[in-house]
Amino acid sequence: MTYSPPTLADVVATLEVERVDEHHFLATQLDNPAHHIVGGHIAGQALMAASLTAPGRTPHSVHVYYIRAGDARAPVDIHVDVARDGGALSTRQITARQNGQILLEALASFSEPIESVDYHQPMPGVVDPESLPPIQEQLADYADELGGHWVRPQPFDLRYVDAPPRLAIELPELPPRMRMWWRPNGSVSADPVLGSCLLTYLSGTTMVEVALTRRRQTPLSAFNALIDHALWFHRPVDLSDWVLSDQFSPSGVAGRGLSTSTMYNRSGQLVCIATQELYFGRT
Repeated sequence: MTYSPPTLADVVATLEVERVDEHHFLATQLDNPAHHIVGGHIAGQALMAASLTAPGRTPHSVHVYYIRAGDARAPVDIHVDVARDGGALSTRQITARQNGQILLEALASFSEPIESVDYHQPMPGVVDPESLPPIQEQLADYADELGGHWVRPQPFDLRYVDAPPRLAIELPELPPRMRMWWRPNGSVSADPVLGSCLLTYLSGTTMVEVALTRRRQTPLSAFNALIDHALWFHRPVDLSDWVLSDQFSPSGVAGRGLSTSTMYNRSGQLVCIATQELYFGRT
């Protein structure tokens, strides 16, 4: 059977986890040729499940540890513990299991709207996304490589300001940053919870690139596994327009690589800061 990459509709539909009871949820996975569960996807599902137990409040942070790999051909059980409900903040502990084994542990925090001082670091000056080609055009010369992997359809329209991984690894000097405009390949609900879950999904699937590029590798040329993943949601993301992801890898050591991404709405508002650490195994 020919593999078809997930569409935006597939991602959104599977982020909408099935509620079994008040604190128990069932999450359908997106299968792939390796049958590996995608880290950013299961983290987004965990955040969605936790959000359903904190009505009226939106996520402002989530901290995830990926314990072991799972099988994307089978669903995942997600259990949410109510750690605390305070006057303005709520905390949830999330555990994802498959066949009785823990795949993921996470803590998520939710907040009511609060009027306060509002400031943020300004968005870096970059070219507009309309002046950049889609990734499929940018890598058209590599269309026959790896069964068309570089030009495959994706749930998001990605437009790289700096060289994308396939090009960057061949440059004499590696770029210090990997800045990228992105937006969903289709319309999505303006629900802020769904927006945060999509940010979690996307950061989990693109931030790996900047750490691998520092090793002159790509996601398909080297073993890599997500160890942990943290996001802070500062302002609601506007997914009807482009989002800038300013990514870099500040450290690589002991078989691990750290990546960070600062994301801005098209209007220049800082919407999210994400970090993740990858494990590359022994040399």
